[in-house]
Amino acid sequence: MTKAGRTLLKGALFMLAAVALSACSMFRGDDSPEGQSRADDNRDRGGIPFFNGGGGGGASSEAGIGVNSFLWRASLDTLNFMPLASADPFGGVIITDWYSDPTTPNERFKATVYILDTRLRADALNVSIFRQTQSNGAWVDATVDPDTEIQIENAILTRARQLRLSNVR
Repeated sequence: MTKAGRTLLKGALFMLAAVALSACSMFRGDDSPEGQSRADDNRDRGGIPFFNGGGGGGASSEAGIGVNSFLWRASLDTLNFMPLASADPFGGVIITDWYSDPTTPNERFKATVYILDTRLRADALNVSIFRQTQSNGAWVDATVDPDTEIQIENAILTRARQLRLSNVR
């Protein structure tokens, strides 16, 4: 198997594991009573599914969505310049397609965002950036500066805070 094939296989397995684990209750904080499920939380709140403005945790969290709605919207807003390949609001996974800046056509990027919680917290967000450069007519994997992922995470968190503050009245 080629290196690109192994990398693709590893990436697919990682994404599958992340999606499977994001549905697990282990990502739920200890703030809910023993035996109470997310479905019980959602029924008690009576909110509108998806983007009802929750996100701080507790009674103001969103109903019907498995992730924080502010982080979800902020992720989409922050990565809106990249073509969207896949978005799962229940699993909290956003995958973009390859994007090439017109000023650097021999380089392209892809992003995957994992939202792991219903609360607006920095540790509820994980961003992975992939980069390829063109060499002899073929795309070759290249390293990504680790600060790039941190900068994108910070941009998403900043936008999520702005959305939350604009929603509080």
